[in-house]
Amino acid sequence: MTDKNYIIEQAKQKAWEFFKGTDPAHDYWHTHRVAAWAVKLAEKEGADVFICELTAWLHDLPDKKLNHSEEEAINHVEDWLQKYLENEKDIEQIIEIIETMSYRNGENSSISSLEGQVVQDADRLDAIGAIGIARAFAFAGAIGEQLHIPASPDKEKRQTAIEHFYDKLLRLKALMNTGTAIDIANKRQRFMVSYLEQFYSEWEGKL
Repeated sequence: MTDKNYIIEQAKQKAWEFFKGTDPAHDYWHTHRVAAWAVKLAEKEGADVFICELTAWLHDLPDKKLNHSEEEAINHVEDWLQKYLENEKDIEQIIEIIETMSYRNGENSSISSLEGQVVQDADRLDAIGAIGIARAFAFAGAIGEQLHIPASPDKEKRQTAIEHFYDKLLRLKALMNTGTAIDIANKRQRFMVSYLEQFYSEWEGKL
């Protein structure tokens, strides 16, 4: 018989070991928050809480930014799941969610299961609002991007922390799957818009 609590604890330990030394935007605590939100959303939306939580703890282990080979990392996660789960369909579902939930895999990538929608929403909620803002600047610092560069005369696009709001963060509200996540995203969107207004005001030296 599968001991679900034990498996979750093993997944937490797996995440803790993996994220030692990663940048602050993609660390253990990001995964911790995503797992917590996955549980809350699953309970609200009627999804399988165990599948959602376990997937959330594992979701960034194959992240392309954190691995030499994404394919090898996915295989490693699948091998790990084989040690703990008896149901092959559960393993297949978790791997499918991890492979398709990323924003870079397409803004409107199709998530076939409610569990996948829940985990994707949990991950995207952590990319917006106050935490999302903090993560955007943390990642920009980690890769050497500047805070902001005003538009140049030739309208050249610059890679900056502020540009990331327009490339991704402000788009996420419209991509939420579940009603619960949509409500939360609306509040966090308003906060980000307010933050940008304040940022530009201070940048331009307005009283």
